[in-house]
Amino acid sequence: MKYYVHIPFCHAKCAYCDFYSMPRIELAEAFVNALEGEICGRVGGIGYVETLYLGGGTPSSLPLGLLNRVISFFPIDEKLRELTVETNPEDVTKEYAGFIASLGPSARVSMGVQSLDDRLLSFIGRRHTAAEAVEAYRLLRMAGIPDISLDLIYGLPGQDMDSWKKSLDGVIALRPDHLSAYLMTYEPTTRLGVMLSQGRVEECSEELAVSMYDYLCAAAREAGYVHYEISNFALPGKEAVHNSSYWDGSEYIGLGPGAHSYVRGSRGADRPSLKEYIATSGCGVYETEYEDDDSRFNDLVITALRTARGISRQDLSLSPGSLRQAELMLSDGLLVETAEGRLAIPEHIWLRSDAIMLELIRI
Repeated sequence: MKYYVHIPFCHAKCAYCDFYSMPRIELAEAFVNALEGEICGRVGGIGYVETLYLGGGTPSSLPLGLLNRVISFFPIDEKLRELTVETNPEDVTKEYAGFIASLGPSARVSMGVQSLDDRLLSFIGRRHTAAEAVEAYRLLRMAGIPDISLDLIYGLPGQDMDSWKKSLDGVIALRPDHLSAYLMTYEPTTRLGVMLSQGRVEECSEELAVSMYDYLCAAAREAGYVHYEISNFALPGKEAVHNSSYWDGSEYIGLGPGAHSYVRGSRGADRPSLKEYIATSGCGVYETEYEDDDSRFNDLVITALRTARGISRQDLSLSPGSLRQAELMLSDGLLVETAEGRLAIPEHIWLRSDAIMLELIRI
């Protein structure tokens, strides 16, 4: 089974972030106690662990003793394929890097760099500088961590092509095993979302966003990275094992406030309330999501078409109208046929994926 643990703590809330988190690190021990309660109560214990992903929030904000305790809840052996810990650069010390490296050959760090432009980093509320991000990466590599992923955001308010090229080129030069690059989105409840509604910032133009994306694809390809999902690039063989489960229909169990699960064809999530989570020892906060045949089909289309692998005609045939529409889109160049005979969105128009998917889902 694949497991995700949501660590709901951050030193501070970034201006663009709408993930459930808070700067209440004094509640960390109570949270870890409740997490153990959810594992014993709702899940009934942990069996075979294929992947373990600690996300958030910021798992690296936990004291190492508590982080180690969280990991100890999972029986890890040589069959473990991947153990990922999301990390912020300001948390990386020699001690931290050494701890992650000690987790073994499956250890993986996903670090949020976001930009190598100090002006932008400060504006979006990041707590590190470009130089500190590079130094954090160096410490992780020196510790011998075998798999490092770096995150970037493009289309940030006030970001131009020169700034984006500097960030992307700088990150690629570090040669991470994996690169995630996300187009900036403005969620209404975030600080930047409020600023946008008030006219205090402007969205990146569509023309600039496309130019940034095109440069991203070209630079990553030239450097030898495989573009296997809209926002994700990897050196050959370094694709994210755990995250791929979200796109290929694999089952996973989510633990912690706000964490989602997909088990036995059913989706659900823990309510995003740390107070309630602690009060109930992690039990009684899980809610199953209602899904009918239409919503299940739509999930299949949306997740599969996020990837270079695409979707099979057999899956599309669950909705004959969608399959007919897909064949028309194939003729129009909005879809292409892969070497395996599946249908996928071409890389150069992946930014238009939402509109393409809308033509195929059941409404």
